[in-house]
Amino acid sequence: MSPAPPATPGAGKVPVGVLVSGRGSNLQALLDAAADPTFPAAITMVLANVPGAYALERAAAAGIATAVVPSKGVPREDFERALLHALGPVEWVCLAGFMRVLTPTFLGAFPGRVLNIHPALLPAFPGTHGARQALEGGVVQAGATVHLVDAGVDTGPILAQGTVAVHDDDTEATLAARILTLEHRLYPMALRWAAEGRITLEGRRARVALAPGESRWIVGE
Repeated sequence: MSPAPPATPGAGKVPVGVLVSGRGSNLQALLDAAADPTFPAAITMVLANVPGAYALERAAAAGIATAVVPSKGVPREDFERALLHALGPVEWVCLAGFMRVLTPTFLGAFPGRVLNIHPALLPAFPGTHGARQALEGGVVQAGATVHLVDAGVDTGPILAQGTVAVHDDDTEATLAARILTLEHRLYPMALRWAAEGRITLEGRRARVALAPGESRWIVGE
């Protein structure tokens, strides 16, 4: 499938590509933020590795170019080269429910410029099912983390985190829903910092030049 040409970002806006695999609620949060004329980033391309992912419908409804780059049965490096070709001229990449671990083949094209949102307080509970792991671990606080992506599984430098209390009567579904609300607040905030050039790295530690009133930590309900 040949991708449609990426959208042209507004004047002064940083072009961003988003990789998705599923329903795309975090993509929607980014699209909503980017619709604000004052937001410094523009979503110009959304790529899915799963045909029929609902996230593609969200992007199309917002007038964003989309494409499917299938990963099933494709050698990983070939798949990632196809992703890079389809992305077009973007400066940052956001993973929004993208269920693949990226390798240096992809990451080398965007050094320190790939963001991910994870439904747990990293470095605790990496991988899938963050809410389930939190309940099984017996923690009293759960949350979400935005981090820069490296070749590990949720091991990159942390940019922002948020917390919610774990209730005695929580199920995986109820806890995951409250964490998701946090994710929708955190991700656009971190993308703003990225697009404005306010993120620097000191070894494996990320620094953010915060504006007055900003915080890298938020508390949900």
